[in-house]
Amino acid sequence: MSVRLDEVNKRIIHALMDDARNTSAPMIAEEVGVSPATIRNRINQLEDAGIISGYHANVNFDAANGMLTTLYVATAPVEERARLAQQSRTIAGVVNVREFVAGQENLHVLAVGDDVDAINDIGRELAALGLEIDDEKMVRTDQFQSYQPFGPAETHQQFSDYVSLTGGNEVVELTVDDDAPIAGMTLERAGEEDVLEDGVLVVSIERDDAVLTPTGESEIRAGDILTVLSRGEFTDSTLDAFETDRR
Repeated sequence: MSVRLDEVNKRIIHALMDDARNTSAPMIAEEVGVSPATIRNRINQLEDAGIISGYHANVNFDAANGMLTTLYVATAPVEERARLAQQSRTIAGVVNVREFVAGQENLHVLAVGDDVDAINDIGRELAALGLEIDDEKMVRTDQFQSYQPFGPAETHQQFSDYVSLTGGNEVVELTVDDDAPIAGMTLERAGEEDVLEDGVLVVSIERDDAVLTPTGESEIRAGDILTVLSRGEFTDSTLDAFETDRR
């Protein structure tokens, strides 16, 4: 399943990276301006696509009875790297394995033990698998940060994502603001009242956990994620229909 990282998906990833335990779909929905069902549906899509591959606790093992954490920097033959990485994870005490695209030092293995003897035992087991241990380092702290480019802008941001097509046409995916002129209108009425400019076509509506094929009778609601085709370049006046008037 292929999932494109539009602005809504980026904000979901940012929020879950920041604090997945204490972040709910309604919280993200309120921040982004879509429904909680849309957020839950998007999270499921991101999980199914393997973009979100899991949720993990960040454990301070030093605070847990003074346990030791060690990073083993190792080299595996390139053709054996994936297999050895998988086997390394089966060793008791190994909590993380990272593969690198390199010929040397291409596996980093993070291990936890009660004492130095336990750490040394893990090192011997790694070597027995066929890994060449290049270095080992005691880990003092391990800190994580959400990916800031996926985070919120400091000013109001309408969630939109542009794709240019041949012939000068453009497609944009955007979220309808709460007080946008088109909110509450059918597409037919929006065209009749010139809220939608000529040459602008709404081709899909994502609402909650469904993607709708619009007709003239389709009513646009705040929080809808629309895919819009313009027979020409999108301008500020084109986008005015979908945005809150802040002038």
